Amino acid sequence: MPSVPSLQQLESLHAGAFGWALLCCERDREAAADVLQTSYARVLSGGAAFEGRSELRAFLFGVVRRVAQEERRRDRRDGARLLELERRRAHAHAADPADALDDALHRLERSEEHAQLRAALDRLPTRQREVLHLAFYQDMTLREAAAVLGIRVGSARRHYERGKAALRERCAHLSTR
Repeated sequence: MPSVPSLQQLESLHAGAFGWALLCCERDREAAADVLQTSYARVLSGGAAFEGRSELRAFLFGVVRRVAQEERRRDRRDGARLLELERRRAHAHAADPADALDDALHRLERSEEHAQLRAALDRLPTRQREVLHLAFYQDMTLREAAAVLGIRVGSARRHYERGKAALRERCAHLSTR
């Protein structure tokens, strides 16, 4: 029987859910926040029914992924709207020196190695990147990751192993430079 998770349950999953939303939204913080808000609204309203067939975290991450996919499809259909939002964001960013300072500090915090690892992750095929993110950043088992992605555990394991091997190879190239 479907149930509606409590606000406290969702709150306890928020940090991980936001990290997952960032990946699903190609690291666009604003889009990730919108996707997460829509996901919470669906879960709390019962629009996305939690039936207990998986862990709550896997269920929530699946909802976030589906909402992000829906948003991407909607955004592709409305290219003019996206261009206008980007123009406004760039204008607002240039107009607010505090944001510029925050961005500069954020860039300084990133080490060269982290940037290289992030670039290596970004070059992985989408499914490998998703499985690795869920396993390493969200500390999910492959069974949980498979539930989030709607794939079989064997497929998740294959994407996990291939992704790790590709990262190992790319990181070996980085260390020899």
